[in-house]
Amino acid sequence: MKIKRSILAFTVLILAMLACQNPIPAGQEPAVPVQPIPTLSAPADTNVVNPSSQQESLVALYDNVSAGTVAILTDQGSGSGFVYDSDGHIITNFHVIDGADVIEVRFTSGYMAYGTVIGTDTDSDIAIVKVDAPAGELHPLPLGDSDLLKVGQTVIAIGNPFGLDTTMTVGIISALGRTLDSAHETPDGSLFTAGDIIQTDAAINPGNSGGPLLNINGEVVGVNRAIRTTNFTDTGEPINSGIGFAISINMVKRVAPALIATGNYDYPFLGISSMDSLSLEMVEVLGLKSFTGAYVTSVVSGGPADKAGIVAGSKST
Repeated sequence: MKIKRSILAFTVLILAMLACQNPIPAGQEPAVPVQPIPTLSAPADTNVVNPSSQQESLVALYDNVSAGTVAILTDQGSGSGFVYDSDGHIITNFHVIDGADVIEVRFTSGYMAYGTVIGTDTDSDIAIVKVDAPAGELHPLPLGDSDLLKVGQTVIAIGNPFGLDTTMTVGIISALGRTLDSAHETPDGSLFTAGDIIQTDAAINPGNSGGPLLNINGEVVGVNRAIRTTNFTDTGEPINSGIGFAISINMVKRVAPALIATGNYDYPFLGISSMDSLSLEMVEVLGLKSFTGAYVTSVVSGGPADKAGIVAGSKST
């Protein structure tokens, strides 16, 4: 009997311990839900770029626009250009045709025609060359909106670098709103400044001048104009260093119609010289809290700025 009572007591004790460990009645959900172990696989990223798709896009772009690009050959060298309209007007750089006695335009198909310069703008470095060519050779390129460009966007250059016809290179927009000296001189021999210049790292070399800079949609957003470099070939030709410049297509949209209609384009004239970069020491001497805009260093006597009362800065370091 003592053994039975001991077994019963031990059984009651075990049941009591189990009741303490599981106080929630059967069938009731636990207060804290059990968390599943996460899997190692991540959901598909819909923003991942498909290299094959990007490659196909560039191939298609070249197929669509290359027929609208041309090589410009002169008795002084070579450059590039592109078809502006179905009337045979070709956009190129002024410096490509400057001083040339004979201009030849070679299309991607191999068709060639003599070109006649009908308008030039030394400020923007734009020239219009007219050719008489069959309609089947004239493939005007669509023009984009350079005001919509952003740094980092993909751009494509097509041109005639070192005489290699219809060469395509790819890069990005490196910067916007740059300035370059124009070929237009002031009365005292200084050079006017051309603005709204696009900077790109797409490979641009001698012979690319005048060719189109395109966005990923195949629209012309700029006209390739110049490079900045410290490297040169054995013959003295500059070599691409990843810093190239193009005239914005919105500038071309303003200038080209006037060049076709009258042969020239007139710009507003301020009559000032300025600095667009100041050192911290200069900012402190001038008493400025910050520096934005341009600091006027001289004013042309009798010019619009002079008549408006603008005066040049008088403090210097």
